[in-house]
Amino acid sequence: MRDAGQQVRGERRAARIHAASREHRARIGRRLAPLAAAFAVLSLGLTFALTPQAPAPAQMPGASEAFSGDTQTVSVAADVAAPDVSHESYVSTTGPETLVESGTNHDWAKLVLISGDFPLTQANIDVMLRWMRQENGPDNWWNRNNPLNNGNGSGGGSGLGSYATLSIAAEYAADSLRRYAFYDAIEASLEAGTDANATAQAIWASPWATSHYGYGSHWSTAPVKVITAPESAWG
Repeated sequence: MRDAGQQVRGERRAARIHAASREHRARIGRRLAPLAAAFAVLSLGLTFALTPQAPAPAQMPGASEAFSGDTQTVSVAADVAAPDVSHESYVSTTGPETLVESGTNHDWAKLVLISGDFPLTQANIDVMLRWMRQENGPDNWWNRNNPLNNGNGSGGGSGLGSYATLSIAAEYAADSLRRYAFYDAIEASLEAGTDANATAQAIWASPWATSHYGYGSHWSTAPVKVITAPESAWG
C-alpha cells in the first residue's frame, strides 16, 4: 500500500512539474512576442533601406521656359569690314539634240562650233552665220545639206557635194577646220572666240573659196535672220 501511495504521489508531482513548465514557457513566449514583432519590423525597414532606388527622371525644361543662365557677347571692332562673299557662276551649254530639234540656221552654226569644240561665243556664232550666208544665201542655207559647200566627205571636191543630214554636215565642217593645216588661222581665231572680223579675215585668206570672198568686198556683216530648215534636212 505504501508503494502504491508513493507512486500516485510521484505521478501527481510530475504532472504539477509538467504544468508549471508549460506555464513558464508560455510566460516567456508572451514576454518575447513584442520583441519578435519589433525585430521583424526593423528587419523589413533595413531591407527597404538597403535596396537601391531607381533615380528620379530628370526634368526637361519646357520650350516656353526662358533661359536664365549666363549669356555671351562678342564685340567687333568698328573698322572690321564684312568679307566679300564669292558667288559661283554656272554656265549652261546647249546640247546637239536641242539644236537639231530647233533646226534653224543659228542652230546649225552652233552645232559646228560644238562639234569642233570651239567656244560658243556670240562672235563665233556671228561669223559662222555670215560665212553660211556667203555660201548659200540665208533663204536656202540648207542647200544639199551642205551650208558651207564643204568638199570634205561630201563627195564633191569642189564643194558641190551633199551630206545625208545637216548634223553630218556640221561634223565634217568642224573636222575640216580642225584637220587641215591651211585652216589653222581660222581655227586659232575661233579658239579665241572674241573677234568675228578677225576670223572673217582668216577665212578670206584661206583656200576655202577660190574667190576669197573678194577679200571682204563680198562679205556682209549685217545681222542674219533666223530661218528654219525642213525636218527632212536633219534626217
